[in-house]
Amino acid sequence: MPLAPEIKAFLEAGAGAPQIWETPLSVMRANTQNRIKTSGPVEAIHQIENRFIPGPTADLPIRIYRPNAQQSTPAIVYFHGGGWVLNFLDIYDASLSRLANQSNATIISVNYQKAPEHPFPIPFDDCYATLLWVLQNATELGVDISKLGVAGDSAGANLASAVALKARDNKIELAFQLLIYPCNGRDFETESYLNNASGYGLSTQAMQWFWNQYLQSEDHHHNPYAVPVHAPSFSALAPAIIITAQYDPLLSDGEQYAELLQRDGVSVFYKEFAGMIHGFFTNMAVTPAAREAIDLVAVEIKKLTQ
Repeated sequence: MPLAPEIKAFLEAGAGAPQIWETPLSVMRANTQNRIKTSGPVEAIHQIENRFIPGPTADLPIRIYRPNAQQSTPAIVYFHGGGWVLNFLDIYDASLSRLANQSNATIISVNYQKAPEHPFPIPFDDCYATLLWVLQNATELGVDISKLGVAGDSAGANLASAVALKARDNKIELAFQLLIYPCNGRDFETESYLNNASGYGLSTQAMQWFWNQYLQSEDHHHNPYAVPVHAPSFSALAPAIIITAQYDPLLSDGEQYAELLQRDGVSVFYKEFAGMIHGFFTNMAVTPAAREAIDLVAVEIKKLTQ
Protein backbone atom coordinates (compact mmCIF):
# COMPACT_ATOMS: atom_id res chain seq x y z
CA MET A 1 0.00 0.00 0.00
CA PRO A 2 1.31 3.52 -0.74
CA LEU A 3 1.70 6.10 2.00
CA ALA A 4 -1.63 7.17 3.42
CA PRO A 5 -2.56 10.60 1.95
CA GLU A 6 -2.57 12.32 5.35
CA ILE A 7 0.87 10.85 6.15
CA LYS A 8 2.24 12.02 2.79
CA ALA A 9 0.97 15.54 3.53
CA PHE A 10 2.44 15.39 7.04
CA LEU A 11 5.86 14.43 5.70
CA GLU A 12 5.75 17.14 3.04
CA ALA A 13 4.91 19.76 5.66
CA GLY A 14 7.93 18.73 7.70
CA ALA A 15 10.38 18.47 4.80
CA GLY A 16 13.64 20.29 5.36
CA ALA A 17 13.63 19.96 9.14
CA PRO A 18 17.13 19.80 10.65
CA GLN A 19 18.65 16.38 11.19
CA ILE A 20 19.10 15.24 14.78
CA TRP A 21 22.86 14.71 14.43
CA GLU A 22 23.37 18.20 12.92
CA THR A 23 21.47 20.21 15.52
CA PRO A 24 22.22 21.17 19.12
CA LEU A 25 20.38 18.80 21.41
CA SER A 26 18.80 21.69 23.31
CA VAL A 27 17.21 22.88 20.05
CA MET A 28 15.92 19.43 19.13
CA ARG A 29 14.41 19.01 22.58
CA ALA A 30 12.76 22.42 22.35
CA ASN A 31 11.36 21.49 18.93
CA THR A 32 9.59 18.45 20.37
CA GLN A 33 7.13 20.85 22.00
CA ASN A 34 5.43 20.86 18.60
CA ARG A 35 4.54 17.21 19.03
CA ILE A 36 1.85 18.15 21.53
CA LYS A 37 -0.13 19.67 18.63
CA THR A 38 0.10 16.54 16.48
CA SER A 39 -0.95 14.38 19.42
CA GLY A 40 -4.46 15.80 19.30
CA PRO A 41 -6.87 16.92 22.02
CA VAL A 42 -6.98 15.07 25.33
CA GLU A 43 -10.30 13.36 25.84
CA ALA A 44 -12.14 13.42 29.15
CA ILE A 45 -10.79 10.94 31.69
CA HIS A 46 -11.56 10.36 35.35
CA GLN A 47 -8.22 11.66 36.65
CA ILE A 48 -4.69 12.58 35.58
CA GLU A 49 -2.28 12.83 38.51
CA ASN A 50 1.37 13.95 38.59
CA ARG A 51 3.76 12.57 41.19
CA PHE A 52 7.43 11.95 41.83
CA ILE A 53 8.79 8.56 42.85
CA PRO A 54 12.27 7.62 44.04
CA GLY A 55 14.50 6.18 41.33
CA PRO A 56 17.93 4.57 41.60
CA THR A 57 19.81 7.83 40.91
CA ALA A 58 17.12 10.56 40.88
CA ASP A 59 13.50 11.23 41.68
CA LEU A 60 11.37 10.38 38.65
CA PRO A 61 8.28 12.26 37.43
CA ILE A 62 5.34 9.98 36.73
CA ARG A 63 1.87 10.68 35.37
CA ILE A 64 -1.05 8.45 36.33
CA TYR A 65 -4.09 8.14 34.06
CA ARG A 66 -7.15 6.73 35.86
CA PRO A 67 -10.11 5.79 33.64
CA ASN A 68 -12.50 5.45 36.59
CA ALA A 69 -12.73 5.33 40.37
CA GLN A 70 -12.78 1.54 40.54
CA GLN A 71 -10.34 -0.44 42.63
CA SER A 72 -8.30 -3.40 41.35
CA THR A 73 -8.13 -2.17 37.77
CA PRO A 74 -5.60 -3.53 35.29
CA ALA A 75 -2.45 -1.42 35.08
CA ILE A 76 0.03 -0.43 32.40
CA VAL A 77 3.51 0.91 33.16
CA TYR A 78 4.32 3.01 30.08
CA PHE A 79 7.73 4.08 28.75
CA HIS A 80 7.66 6.78 26.07
CA GLY A 81 9.70 6.89 22.89
CA GLY A 82 12.19 9.44 21.59
CA GLY A 83 15.38 7.50 20.93
CA TRP A 84 16.21 7.44 24.67
CA VAL A 85 17.10 11.14 24.12
CA LEU A 86 13.94 13.15 23.38
CA ASN A 87 10.29 13.59 24.41
CA PHE A 88 8.38 14.08 27.64
CA LEU A 89 5.10 13.18 29.29
CA ASP A 90 2.85 15.90 27.81
CA ILE A 91 3.22 14.50 24.28
CA TYR A 92 1.46 11.32 25.42
CA ASP A 93 -1.55 12.79 27.24
CA ALA A 94 -3.94 12.31 24.32
CA SER A 95 -2.93 8.78 23.35
CA LEU A 96 -2.60 7.49 26.91
CA SER A 97 -5.88 9.02 28.05
CA ARG A 98 -7.63 7.24 25.22
CA LEU A 99 -5.75 3.99 25.88
CA ALA A 100 -6.70 4.14 29.57
CA ASN A 101 -10.35 4.76 28.76
CA GLN A 102 -10.54 2.06 26.10
CA SER A 103 -8.63 -0.61 28.06
CA ASN A 104 -10.12 0.23 31.48
CA ALA A 105 -6.53 0.19 32.78
CA THR A 106 -4.73 2.67 35.01
CA ILE A 107 -1.61 3.87 33.18
CA ILE A 108 1.55 4.94 34.98
CA SER A 109 3.88 6.78 32.58
CA VAL A 110 7.41 7.68 33.68
CA ASN A 111 9.72 10.44 32.46
CA TYR A 112 12.95 8.43 32.76
CA GLN A 113 16.33 10.14 32.53
CA LYS A 114 17.65 10.64 29.01
CA ALA A 115 20.83 9.94 27.08
CA PRO A 116 23.41 11.14 26.24
CA GLU A 117 23.67 12.71 29.69
CA HIS A 118 22.26 9.50 31.19
CA PRO A 119 23.17 6.54 28.95
CA PHE A 120 22.37 2.86 29.47
CA PRO A 121 21.76 1.47 32.02
CA ILE A 122 20.24 4.58 33.64
CA PRO A 123 17.03 4.87 31.54
CA PHE A 124 16.49 1.11 31.80
CA ASP A 125 17.09 1.14 35.56
CA ASP A 126 14.61 4.02 35.93
CA CYS A 127 11.96 2.05 34.03
CA TYR A 128 12.48 -1.16 35.97
CA ALA A 129 12.38 0.80 39.23
CA THR A 130 9.03 2.27 38.14
CA LEU A 131 7.64 -1.23 37.65
CA LEU A 132 8.84 -2.21 41.13
CA TRP A 133 7.29 0.94 42.61
CA VAL A 134 3.92 0.11 41.05
CA LEU A 135 4.11 -3.42 42.44
CA GLN A 136 4.97 -2.11 45.90
CA ASN A 137 2.24 0.54 45.84
CA ALA A 138 -0.51 -1.38 44.09
CA THR A 139 -2.99 -1.08 46.94
CA GLU A 140 -2.66 2.70 47.13
CA LEU A 141 -2.87 2.92 43.34
CA GLY A 142 -5.94 0.69 43.27
CA VAL A 143 -4.51 -1.70 40.69
CA ASP A 144 -4.48 -5.48 40.42
CA ILE A 145 -0.90 -6.73 40.06
CA SER A 146 -2.14 -9.92 38.41
CA LYS A 147 -3.32 -7.67 35.55
CA LEU A 148 -0.17 -5.57 35.26
CA GLY A 149 1.68 -5.07 31.98
CA VAL A 150 4.43 -2.93 30.50
CA ALA A 151 4.21 -0.89 27.31
CA GLY A 152 6.13 1.59 25.21
CA ASP A 153 6.70 2.99 21.76
CA SER A 154 9.97 2.95 19.82
CA ALA A 155 12.80 3.36 22.35
CA GLY A 156 10.10 2.99 24.99
CA ALA A 157 9.20 -0.37 23.46
CA ASN A 158 12.85 -1.35 23.73
CA LEU A 159 12.69 -0.40 27.41
CA ALA A 160 9.41 -2.30 27.87
CA SER A 161 10.91 -5.39 26.21
CA ALA A 162 13.96 -5.18 28.45
CA VAL A 163 11.88 -4.63 31.59
CA ALA A 164 9.75 -7.65 30.65
CA LEU A 165 12.93 -9.71 30.33
CA LYS A 166 14.24 -8.61 33.73
CA ALA A 167 10.83 -9.14 35.32
CA ARG A 168 10.83 -12.73 34.06
CA ASP A 169 14.42 -13.20 35.24
CA ASN A 170 13.35 -12.05 38.71
CA LYS A 171 10.20 -14.18 38.82
CA ILE A 172 7.83 -11.25 38.38
CA GLU A 173 4.83 -12.34 36.32
CA LEU A 174 3.43 -9.77 33.92
CA ALA A 175 0.08 -10.04 32.17
CA PHE A 176 1.31 -8.57 28.87
CA GLN A 177 3.88 -6.45 27.06
CA LEU A 178 2.70 -3.90 24.51
CA LEU A 179 5.48 -3.06 22.05
CA ILE A 180 4.76 -0.29 19.54
CA TYR A 181 7.35 -0.29 16.73
CA PRO A 182 10.15 -1.57 18.99
CA CYS A 183 13.86 -1.01 18.28
CA ASN A 184 15.20 -4.21 19.81
CA GLY A 185 18.24 -4.92 17.65
CA ARG A 186 21.24 -3.06 16.24
CA ASP A 187 21.39 -4.66 12.79
CA PHE A 188 21.13 -1.71 10.40
CA GLU A 189 21.15 -4.00 7.35
CA THR A 190 17.63 -5.38 7.84
CA GLU A 191 15.15 -5.09 5.00
CA SER A 192 13.30 -2.14 6.51
CA TYR A 193 16.45 -0.30 7.60
CA LEU A 194 17.52 -0.45 3.94
CA ASN A 195 14.15 0.07 2.21
CA ASN A 196 12.87 2.78 4.58
CA ALA A 197 16.23 4.40 5.26
CA SER A 198 15.11 7.97 4.53
CA GLY A 199 12.12 10.00 3.47
CA TYR A 200 9.70 8.66 6.07
CA GLY A 201 10.37 10.82 9.12
CA LEU A 202 12.62 8.61 11.24
CA SER A 203 15.70 7.60 9.25
CA THR A 204 18.18 4.77 9.56
CA GLN A 205 20.98 7.28 10.17
CA ALA A 206 18.98 8.87 12.97
CA MET A 207 18.50 5.46 14.60
CA GLN A 208 22.23 4.82 14.44
CA TRP A 209 22.78 8.18 16.12
CA PHE A 210 20.19 7.44 18.82
CA TRP A 211 21.73 4.05 19.58
CA ASN A 212 25.17 5.69 19.91
CA GLN A 213 23.80 8.13 22.50
CA TYR A 214 22.18 5.32 24.50
CA LEU A 215 24.95 2.70 24.37
CA GLN A 216 28.18 4.57 25.00
CA SER A 217 30.23 1.41 25.55
CA GLU A 218 30.59 -1.59 23.26
CA ASP A 219 30.39 -3.70 26.43
CA HIS A 220 26.59 -3.21 26.27
CA HIS A 221 26.05 -4.24 22.65
CA HIS A 222 25.09 -7.82 23.54
CA ASN A 223 23.40 -7.10 26.86
CA PRO A 224 19.77 -8.23 26.44
CA TYR A 225 18.58 -5.48 28.79
CA ALA A 226 20.03 -3.00 26.27
CA VAL A 227 19.49 -4.95 23.04
CA PRO A 228 16.65 -7.40 23.74
CA VAL A 229 17.18 -9.60 20.65
CA HIS A 230 20.29 -10.93 22.39
CA ALA A 231 18.38 -12.61 25.22
CA PRO A 232 19.47 -16.27 25.35
CA SER A 233 15.84 -17.30 25.66
CA PHE A 234 12.45 -15.66 25.36
CA SER A 235 10.50 -18.45 26.99
CA ALA A 236 8.11 -17.65 29.84
CA LEU A 237 7.87 -13.99 28.83
CA ALA A 238 4.56 -12.18 29.08
CA PRO A 239 2.21 -12.38 26.07
CA ALA A 240 3.09 -9.68 23.56
CA ILE A 241 1.07 -7.19 21.52
CA ILE A 242 3.33 -5.83 18.77
CA ILE A 243 2.40 -2.95 16.47
CA THR A 244 4.49 -1.90 13.45
CA ALA A 245 4.24 0.56 10.55
CA GLN A 246 4.82 -0.27 6.88
CA TYR A 247 7.17 2.65 6.12
CA ASP A 248 9.20 2.52 9.33
CA PRO A 249 12.92 1.68 9.44
CA LEU A 250 12.03 -0.37 12.53
CA LEU A 251 9.49 -2.60 10.78
CA SER A 252 11.91 -5.54 10.52
CA ASP A 253 12.83 -5.16 14.20
CA GLY A 254 9.20 -5.66 15.19
CA GLU A 255 8.75 -8.58 12.82
CA GLN A 256 11.93 -10.26 14.06
CA TYR A 257 11.07 -9.83 17.73
CA ALA A 258 7.60 -11.28 17.17
CA GLU A 259 9.21 -14.30 15.49
CA LEU A 260 11.71 -14.78 18.33
CA LEU A 261 8.97 -14.67 20.95
CA GLN A 262 6.77 -17.09 19.03
CA ARG A 263 9.72 -19.43 18.47
CA ASP A 264 10.11 -19.75 22.24
CA GLY A 265 6.42 -20.29 22.89
CA VAL A 266 5.30 -16.77 23.78
CA SER A 267 1.82 -15.75 22.64
CA VAL A 268 2.04 -12.83 20.19
CA PHE A 269 -0.61 -10.60 18.64
CA TYR A 270 1.04 -8.81 15.72
CA LYS A 271 -0.35 -6.05 13.50
CA GLU A 272 1.41 -4.04 10.80
CA PHE A 273 -0.38 -0.80 9.87
CA ALA A 274 -0.26 -0.28 6.12
CA GLY A 275 0.58 3.17 4.77
CA MET A 276 1.89 4.36 8.14
CA ILE A 277 5.24 5.71 9.34
CA HIS A 278 7.10 5.65 12.62
CA GLY A 279 5.37 7.68 15.32
CA PHE A 280 1.84 7.37 13.93
CA PHE A 281 0.44 5.75 17.10
CA THR A 282 0.58 8.98 19.11
CA ASN A 283 -0.32 11.36 16.27
CA MET A 284 -4.10 11.40 16.57
CA ALA A 285 -4.29 14.89 15.03
CA VAL A 286 -2.51 13.58 11.92
CA THR A 287 -4.12 10.25 11.07
CA PRO A 288 -7.23 8.28 12.07
CA ALA A 289 -5.01 5.18 12.13
CA ALA A 290 -3.69 6.36 15.51
CA ARG A 291 -7.10 6.05 17.12
CA GLU A 292 -7.66 2.75 15.33
CA ALA A 293 -4.36 1.37 16.67
CA ILE A 294 -5.02 2.55 20.22
CA ASP A 295 -8.48 0.99 20.23
CA LEU A 296 -7.13 -2.24 18.74
CA VAL A 297 -4.45 -2.72 21.39
CA ALA A 298 -6.98 -1.82 24.10
CA VAL A 299 -9.12 -4.75 22.96
CA GLU A 300 -6.12 -7.05 23.10
CA ILE A 301 -5.17 -5.81 26.58
CA LYS A 302 -8.71 -6.50 27.76
CA LYS A 303 -8.43 -10.06 26.48
CA LEU A 304 -5.30 -10.56 28.58
CA THR A 305 -6.60 -8.90 31.74
CA GLN A 306 -10.13 -10.22 32.12
